[in-house]
Amino acid sequence: MISPTARAIFLMLLGLPLMVGIALLRPDLWTLSAGWIALVGGLMFLDAMVGPALRAFETDVHAPLILYAGDSDPLPVTFRFTRGSLPARLEVQLETSELLEDQPTRGLRGWEGRERRYDFTLTPLRRGTAKLVRLWCRWQGPLGLVQKRHLKELDTEIVVTPNIRWVKDEAVRLFSRDAEFGIKTQIERGDGSEFDALREFAAGMDRRAIDWKHSARHRHLLAKEFRTERNHNIVFAFDTGRLMSEPLGGVPKIDRAINAGLLLSYVSLRNGDRTMYFGFDARPGLSSGLLSGSRSFPRMQSLASRLDYSAEESNYTLALSTLAGQLERRSLIIIFSDFVDTISAELMLENVRRLTDRHLVLFATFEDEALSSMADAPPETTEDVSRAVIAGNLLSERDVVLRRLQRMGVQIIETRPEHFGGALISRYLEIKRRDML
Repeated sequence: MISPTARAIFLMLLGLPLMVGIALLRPDLWTLSAGWIALVGGLMFLDAMVGPALRAFETDVHAPLILYAGDSDPLPVTFRFTRGSLPARLEVQLETSELLEDQPTRGLRGWEGRERRYDFTLTPLRRGTAKLVRLWCRWQGPLGLVQKRHLKELDTEIVVTPNIRWVKDEAVRLFSRDAEFGIKTQIERGDGSEFDALREFAAGMDRRAIDWKHSARHRHLLAKEFRTERNHNIVFAFDTGRLMSEPLGGVPKIDRAINAGLLLSYVSLRNGDRTMYFGFDARPGLSSGLLSGSRSFPRMQSLASRLDYSAEESNYTLALSTLAGQLERRSLIIIFSDFVDTISAELMLENVRRLTDRHLVLFATFEDEALSSMADAPPETTEDVSRAVIAGNLLSERDVVLRRLQRMGVQIIETRPEHFGGALISRYLEIKRRDML
């Protein structure tokens, strides 16, 4: 709703060019035109003087030290006028680099004393080094004739890392649940193949566990008790090529894979296993070597942040043969990758088959939600029918590839992003229980 005063001032400004034209055509009306121009100029000067001054405006920006990929964090900003009147409305806009979502212009009203706080939401689009460029602020005077603009150069860099916050929350939830229901104890003792101790045989125990030699020596039945073998090699092979760099639900697939890998790294290190990170695209990249102990987890986090995005096609032959040459004993190799059709997956299948001769391979990928939605969409137009047929064929080829991997003895995980970490942990624990390594 425009006030009568603002409407009158707008009409005066609108008539200003007309009065200038009249003064040029009719010099005898110059006095009238000059008076009109002086009136408008005086009102603008009064608006500039009475309104909040630029020198009295201050901003405090509290930038976070790090951001997490796939998550959002607040950026608290305090706007303050040290003296003078307060504007009815303050417009603010934050300019950032391309690694962060764009920030729309915000109109702020209401003041607490002489301050106004607002929290911008910083949402990283990918890992890397994001930058806060500058902060724009502007406001109008009481009459609405003058607009003042304040510009603050921020030039602040923020590192975007894998989402370790989610990893910590999931790990705490997992281990607290296991401790409550005794799952951890059952996994470590009573299952597996590593000898732990001898105990007196009791009814209900497996007769195959009886140690006849020691039973004869002690003259009563003794049974062997086993525990899960530790010190296994767990290798995380991350495909950082073009397909894994594509977004899935607004977050690149490789970032979702890294988050799940970090979660399993924490669990496996805590269980006494050794972990290794290996990245590849057109050529082998990061190779961490085997690390052990819970204290190695910060090192794993630092290594994961170095897995960069790539627009190149993945070279499975070079990558997996290089990885196989670095492993001296049987290992669980978890390959985080994706494929489109049987043709693009042919080289991957051949090289994975070679790995299965010595190692246990787990292939982890995401459900293709885009293809599923197109295949299940109602056929309202001919384009919908064509799109559904093509999507259905691609899904069929995808199933063919996964079945071929299963026939090779490869473990398969294909699930939605929100269930990916949990499915990975469950499969790891199942492999340990079944002593498949």
